[in-house]
Amino acid sequence: MADRHFTPEEANALLAEVRPAAEELVGHRRAMTAAAARRAKLVQRIAGNGGDFDPQEPRALEEEFEGEGEALAQCIERLERLGVLVKDLDRGLIDFPALHDGEEVLLCWQVGEPEIAYWHGLDEGFAGRKALPFD
Repeated sequence: MADRHFTPEEANALLAEVRPAAEELVGHRRAMTAAAARRAKLVQRIAGNGGDFDPQEPRALEEEFEGEGEALAQCIERLERLGVLVKDLDRGLIDFPALHDGEEVLLCWQVGEPEIAYWHGLDEGFAGRKALPFD
């Protein structure tokens, strides 16, 4: 059971804080993924011909990857301190614990949506989203 439960109104009001942190989280995730792809290409290039690269490039890519990872972790911590659950880093999927008919459920929101308009049971996940208000 979650420490805090949100009503749909409380969750929507909290979006003023959640939205920018979630958007930042998605940005850092994309940057981290891009740095990982560049690092993988560099490793292939080095393995293929063993040369023709700046010796500082591996270190710079590693520092970029680690920096984005640290920034991503800070975004997750900020969101979790608000009492929400980070479910998908790529989509910025956030769940807000709630109660419906005495049972714990999750109010569901993702980056790009204007408000929290969906909910699902604990075991249903994103695919089981149902429109608010609760039926």
